Amino acid sequence: MEYERSNNLRDWDLDASIIEPPVNFIIHSCFEGKKRPQWVLANKVHMHNTWRSSQSSYHLFHVNNKILPSKYFETLMDDLLNLSLHNFKIVRVVAVEALQKMFKRFPSLVVKCIPALTKCLLDPNTPEHKVLGACKVLKTRGVLRQLTLDSKAFSTFLLGVLGSSHHESLKAQEAIRELFDEYNIQYDGASKNPYNAVEDASDVVDIQGLVSTVSCMSFRLNSLHWRYSLMANWVLLLLLISSRSLIFRTKFHIETIGCFLKSLRNQVPQTRILAISALNVLLTEFPNVPPVEKTLTAGSVKSPLEDALGQVFLEDGFFVHALNYLSDDHDIPDMELVDSTGNYGMISSDADQLIRCFCFDRIPSWPRTPSWIFMTGGDSFCASFAYFIERLVQECGEPVVLALRSSLEEFSFAEERAKQCVAAEALAGILHSDISELQDSWKSWILSLVQKIILEPVVDSTPDWTACIRYAVTGKGRYGTEAPDLRNKVLECLMNPLPQIVKTSTITKRYYFLAAALAEMYPSKMQNTEVELHDALLKELLECMDYSSAQVREAIGVTLSVLCSNMELFISCRTGKSHHMQHSKSNYSVGDTNWCHYLIKRASELALHIQSAGQPSIFANDDTQEETRWMETLFHFVISSLKSGRSPFLFNIIVGVLHPIISLKGTPNEDLSCLANEAFELLIWHTMPQACLKEAVVVLLSSSNNSNWRTRLSTLSYLRHFMYRHIFLLSVQDKQQIWRQIEMLLKDSQVEVREHAATVLADLMNSGDEDLAANFRHRAYEEALSLYTKRKLRDLAFDVSSASLHGSVLALVALVLSVPYDMPSWLPDTVTLLARFVVEPSPIKSTVTKAIADFRRTHADTWIMQKDSFTKEQLEILDETSSSFSYFA
Repeated sequence: MEYERSNNLRDWDLDASIIEPPVNFIIHSCFEGKKRPQWVLANKVHMHNTWRSSQSSYHLFHVNNKILPSKYFETLMDDLLNLSLHNFKIVRVVAVEALQKMFKRFPSLVVKCIPALTKCLLDPNTPEHKVLGACKVLKTRGVLRQLTLDSKAFSTFLLGVLGSSHHESLKAQEAIRELFDEYNIQYDGASKNPYNAVEDASDVVDIQGLVSTVSCMSFRLNSLHWRYSLMANWVLLLLLISSRSLIFRTKFHIETIGCFLKSLRNQVPQTRILAISALNVLLTEFPNVPPVEKTLTAGSVKSPLEDALGQVFLEDGFFVHALNYLSDDHDIPDMELVDSTGNYGMISSDADQLIRCFCFDRIPSWPRTPSWIFMTGGDSFCASFAYFIERLVQECGEPVVLALRSSLEEFSFAEERAKQCVAAEALAGILHSDISELQDSWKSWILSLVQKIILEPVVDSTPDWTACIRYAVTGKGRYGTEAPDLRNKVLECLMNPLPQIVKTSTITKRYYFLAAALAEMYPSKMQNTEVELHDALLKELLECMDYSSAQVREAIGVTLSVLCSNMELFISCRTGKSHHMQHSKSNYSVGDTNWCHYLIKRASELALHIQSAGQPSIFANDDTQEETRWMETLFHFVISSLKSGRSPFLFNIIVGVLHPIISLKGTPNEDLSCLANEAFELLIWHTMPQACLKEAVVVLLSSSNNSNWRTRLSTLSYLRHFMYRHIFLLSVQDKQQIWRQIEMLLKDSQVEVREHAATVLADLMNSGDEDLAANFRHRAYEEALSLYTKRKLRDLAFDVSSASLHGSVLALVALVLSVPYDMPSWLPDTVTLLARFVVEPSPIKSTVTKAIADFRRTHADTWIMQKDSFTKEQLEILDETSSSFSYFA
């Protein structure tokens, strides 16, 4: 039926070529559109009605389960089912394809074939080919769809898959694994609820029996292969999520959480990883459980969950063994095995990776801010485990914190980085839990532990502890704007001064801790104490910008960018609110100058002094070294601001230090020059706010008139990108000033500057400002023509410098290069005039020769048509310029 309908539709599209008498057409014969005869329309209507009626009967078995197919179809299904278990593969493939069509037409037949197929999986004596055939049929879409609608079929399917571990054939085990993976991939993790409506009490017993059976497979049978135990754990988690209305009101939910908690000490890495995922899901869903009666134990009120889990984590050495096993899952050396979501673990094969692909975590998004600081990335830091510890502390209270104390004190200073990483995750979860008893624990032992971690000179684990601090101060709530209870305590601890004698790695670690903590704060929600903390830290950073250690200077620059952006955003959010204005601005200033103006003024002075020093031997001077170190810190500040996405709030400072960045690109100090180049490369990709454009134009015009030709050259390089990104934001006056300045640089005393100015002008010709481009084109041609005429007449009174003449020629070069493939009406005269200057001495001659060669190359493909735009004389001049002279005796 579908084949005939498709043919009929294809014929309907070809009806325009049918030759018929005018009387047979439906519409008038003079109609200009498609004219179809009446018999074609009748055929179309008949075919469409036939197809609609067939589809109506086709979908009849989907909308009404009481309508059963004929007994002949059942007989045919039994025969196809037997053939799908045949010894030959080709027979099985053809039979499965036929079964798929039958299941699509008659979904009720699926329920009748599932018991026979699962029996093949459960029977240990089933041959390999039957297992392969059964898995092939069970993987079909019709069977998997029916599992979401029939609870008994779903139970039979799960018990059949989980009870098939006795098959020794590798092909059979691979087929079973692929079947289970297909089931999870089909429904993207948690499947649809097969127990939405339970009408019979026997169904409830069946559900509870299924959960009990799967629970035995998950936790109580040691003889089960670890892969099947892992699949059973996943199925149990699936049942607890989808069957929440039936099982969450019983004690089984609490018992399952306890079993998953015990699995943290399992020796199989995949089981531990799935246990963390399951605990995050179950502990997240637990507050939605209907209220249960609390029991009075030892004079305190405890919930059943706290009582049940307490029996697990209060066992002797539980957290020591659990953390030790979890540290093995951190594959620190090979970071490629750690994904971006923080899921960690050792993957032994592709099969294990597919088994783990259905793990998921219902945890809040973290981190909430971009990770542009390499020391705060924490790629090995697992947010899932930190969130699990946080929820466990929130549910069970202080006993969890006390049970973790000895383990944290031991693992925090272990030699292995993996153990320190696990300790960082556990400590982050504790600090972010916000339970009332945590204040006493902070005073008694957590504060001293954090201080020891700061003073620990180990560098390898710094990213992990930085991620720990970052997680601990991360905001709560839907949008992360609510501050955790211990945020101010952690910040005060980090602000405490270090001892007099300490390693530079420790100082660097402290500044990165502060940068990570400040990055997670919402400036618009900062309190007065936090603003005062920003002021105190700003004073400290500005005083240490010339620190002797390079890594400390980089950390200071990064921290300064985060701090200054927070303050600027805080000011912008509070502007106009009079009752907050007394605290809305930073109270810190350097002398009589605001800190923003101080940075700009100091940078300009030091850049001028460093640039005037010139020789590398001058940098050996102590004062010059301090100035160089200060500028390096400033460049780290600019680089971090541009990388972090916080630059829109700091462009008033970045524009102010634009000249130092441009002028110090070519300084003899390699470290300072590299940082200036990196800041320059980042800056050309950013668009400035419109409020800063006026000041930026002034700075760029000033830099283009600098006495150092390298500064002028770098300014031209920046103007090339600046005009491209801001051409539609600049005023007409600003654009005219920039055009005139670049035209002036065409006649610069340095040949490199002149040639680069021509390249920049060639790009500006295509920037979209037609008026400025046409004006420049007219002036450049008239000036070059006037120079050529006077040079041709050998006017002795006419005297022009080589740079001025070269600039006029370069203006023509810019015009020619601005249209590399087109042939506008003005181009033949311009390129001919350019070719006439080939008789001038170098560097004019080499410039003309190169420009004509580029013109020939870019117009070679269409030269046959474009040469008609030239006159015969113009073509001869081009040929003379392009060809070399030969002499024959």
